[in-house]
Amino acid sequence: MQRRKEVQEQRLAERNREKGLIIVHTGNGKGKTTAALGMVLRSLGHGYKVAIVQFIKGGWEPAEKRVFSLWPKQLEFHAMGEGFTWETQDRSRDMQKATEAWAKALTFIGNPEFKLVLLDEINVALKLGYLSVEQVSAGLEQKPAASHVILTGRGAPQLLIDQADLVTEMTLIKHPFREQGVKAQPGIEF
Repeated sequence: MQRRKEVQEQRLAERNREKGLIIVHTGNGKGKTTAALGMVLRSLGHGYKVAIVQFIKGGWEPAEKRVFSLWPKQLEFHAMGEGFTWETQDRSRDMQKATEAWAKALTFIGNPEFKLVLLDEINVALKLGYLSVEQVSAGLEQKPAASHVILTGRGAPQLLIDQADLVTEMTLIKHPFREQGVKAQPGIEF
């Protein structure tokens, strides 16, 4: 353990710089938004300004929006989608809503007052062709050096994976909806 401690101290001494990160949470497993919301809570706890823009969600009032209302001076929360794409059934309107959400997101991404910006389900909007990966990649280039941006959703495009500093893929192993017929539950899925 002494040798391990020495190695760890050496690593910490060598890796001492700070950098705003581009973070991608993707994959077919659950927990992408939940993990990102944990980072939102951490940032709020440090007193940082945070913005959340939800691209697909918005057809209902998520519990996290209610609890985050406790930080009105630190947090901007914008659920700008209209729900699951199989429910909306209007591709042109879905594209319009995604374009509006992206315009809103850009105001936060480029603003150095915001330490963290969460682009929730943007990967789904990209996968469905509501936005172009090139425009999102270019927008991420506007990020101030000390700010972090998190992009969530299944099917993250390779260009964003390559551009990101941290990528986590959530893997689906077992799901109660699929295997047991258990519906989405408050506190777990929403």
